[in-house]
Amino acid sequence: MNEMTFSQRLRLLHGTCLAESYSDGHQPSTNLADYDALDAAHYLASMLTVKAIQSAERNPAQERVENFDMMSVYHAYALLVYAFLTMPLGQEEIDPAFESAQIIIAKTLFSGVSDAELVEIIDSGFNKFNLIAEAESEHWAEFRENLDKVTVSFVIAGTDDDTPHDKAEMYPIAGQLLSQLCEAFEAA
Repeated sequence: MNEMTFSQRLRLLHGTCLAESYSDGHQPSTNLADYDALDAAHYLASMLTVKAIQSAERNPAQERVENFDMMSVYHAYALLVYAFLTMPLGQEEIDPAFESAQIIIAKTLFSGVSDAELVEIIDSGFNKFNLIAEAESEHWAEFRENLDKVTVSFVIAGTDDDTPHDKAEMYPIAGQLLSQLCEAFEAA
């Protein structure tokens, strides 16, 4: 088997996940050239975040009313996943558009919220993202390392037939990491 580039893996996983999500029998394109690596990263960061929320048994609809700040924690988590999905793309000279990614991911995760709420989620989520990304404490370094490993493992599991794991096995681990992040900001 030819070794795939990371961008090819992202595009393949994007197409595979889209195909799994169609319940009406419609199939998305099977031509990898029809998928963009950065679009795939947006989609996969949002999807893995949603799966993590579900695995952690969180209730965003309820939290939106009772603890709105949790929306920005979810956004920060998705931005971290996006960062880990796009870091390897630098080797292929693909630069992520992080500013637009924040908006795309927020609109994907929080469709139906008002524009004012969306702006608040994006601003607060980006601040949390920066806090976590720049934190030097061992706890945050370990958290980043673990989320990076889960994110890359998710991509490999979803694109490599020889891996002993299935991508769905990454969802509970992603959920545990999301729970840790939520607990850290609930305690703050």
